[in-house]
Amino acid sequence: MFKTIWVGYAGAFAALGVGACCVTPLTLMLLGLGGGWLAIFSTLAVARDYVLVPATLLVLAGWFVARRRHAIAGLKWWLTGSTALTAAAWVIVLYEARINDDFMTPM
Repeated sequence: MFKTIWVGYAGAFAALGVGACCVTPLTLMLLGLGGGWLAIFSTLAVARDYVLVPATLLVLAGWFVARRRHAIAGLKWWLTGSTALTAAAWVIVLYEARINDDFMTPM
């Protein structure tokens, strides 16, 4: 069962990474770590929705299965962590333009 939990966390971190594909390069440039290698993040932007939607559905399925098997007491914190990571990815995706504007203002 715990292997399944780690797979869920991997999916949540993947969703967070893909959601941050446009904010991360800007942050790295502000830190002085710019360069041509940042172009790899533009490739991730295309796959953002294809990773984020299934990750969200898998987290919801995890909650459903845990509730159905009466295992929420033991998995509550694991599922809450996965939900928080996936929610953070959604926030980044939905507010990407505003986040980029906030980072560009000091420049």
